[in-house]
Amino acid sequence: MDKQAVREAVWDAFDEGDQARFPFPPHDRIPNFAGADAAAERLAETEAWESAATLKANPDAPQLPVRRAALRAGKTVYVAQPRLRDPDPFLRLDPAEIPPEEIDDATTVSGISEYGTPTAPEAVAHVDLIVAGSVGVTTDGARIGKGEGYSDLEWAVLCEIGAVDDDTTVATTVHELSVLDGPESAVGEDADLPDPDAHDVPLDLVVTPARTIRTETPHPRPDGVDWDALDDEKLSEIPVLAERAPEKK
Repeated sequence: MDKQAVREAVWDAFDEGDQARFPFPPHDRIPNFAGADAAAERLAETEAWESAATLKANPDAPQLPVRRAALRAGKTVYVAQPRLRDPDPFLRLDPAEIPPEEIDDATTVSGISEYGTPTAPEAVAHVDLIVAGSVGVTTDGARIGKGEGYSDLEWAVLCEIGAVDDDTTVATTVHELSVLDGPESAVGEDADLPDPDAHDVPLDLVVTPARTIRTETPHPRPDGVDWDALDDEKLSEIPVLAERAPEKK
């Protein structure tokens, strides 16, 4: 199977069962799932969570409980702006600046834009924990997103400036349907799964409503932006990359 075939199998499994939650349909997105709150609570029991002062989280619905829990725990949360389209592509949610009664509003997709402070990569504090949205994962840390590649680009940009490093834990919260080599896998136990690409950021923790998987991943982390993989059109669409491309230095 290639990555797109895996995505379609996972999306179809959510669509055909009763595990999907709003927004619908689950296709072409990070699927929201029954038990997202429980997965967030389980993540909050890990040492990686407890020791983290700063998180970067995706803006998708299944990780809404993670963002809320982080702010309530006094952690700073960074969320990337859609498609990294702004010269200051990260929005900072500072718990010291958001009243507790407004945290629920501040962590929604629209609220992040309202409450978040646009931040350049160089102004991002060291990120202790990344929580990524996933369509499919494996227990050895491979991750498949929805196919646009922005999560990996966010890592690459922050890696270039040292805001993420070997001390940064990378986690995801997912339903068991998304655990491709798990007992409830949407693709079945005999599926021939694709290998990660060089730019893919592997996961250290996979958390479902039922279990916490410490992957001990053998897959290497990218150490920066793969400039050769980005064409002029892609660079022109993302100011933070266009400004930092080697030929512009």
